[in-house]
Amino acid sequence: MDTRYLDDLAPGQRFTSPGLTLTEAEIIDFAWRYDPQAFHLDANAAAGSPYGGLVASGFQSLAICFRLFIQSGVLAESSMGSPGIDELRWLAPVRPGDTLHSEIEVLEVRPSSSKPDRGIARLKYHALNQRGETVLSFIVNHLLRRRTG
Repeated sequence: MDTRYLDDLAPGQRFTSPGLTLTEAEIIDFAWRYDPQAFHLDANAAAGSPYGGLVASGFQSLAICFRLFIQSGVLAESSMGSPGIDELRWLAPVRPGDTLHSEIEVLEVRPSSSKPDRGIARLKYHALNQRGETVLSFIVNHLLRRRTG
């Protein structure tokens, strides 16, 4: 896919990533490293939790959703990082065997008033599972290069 620069984006534009299936081992490994709560680490303990079974960390789901879009290459040459994420919401549990993909919508494109070579694109991310259920959503303020010439 061709890289999009700030000038190539417009509100309402949409992108869809490929999917990724999470295994129980990946969920537990991530939890041991970054979110060691029983309902992420132990299937038996998770069975007695409000989730009724093992669930992925919301942070893992967030990272996967973001990664799937970044790996698509849409912002490969234009990305300069991000000043932050807004409105993060975990909406449904992600379980072993779930396949997530990202759907992204451009909300706003704002050239910088002080640095003409860049600007901010506000992109709304949704992670959906194989049943089409939205499991999380968030907005990333992407700092992007503008096209030169």
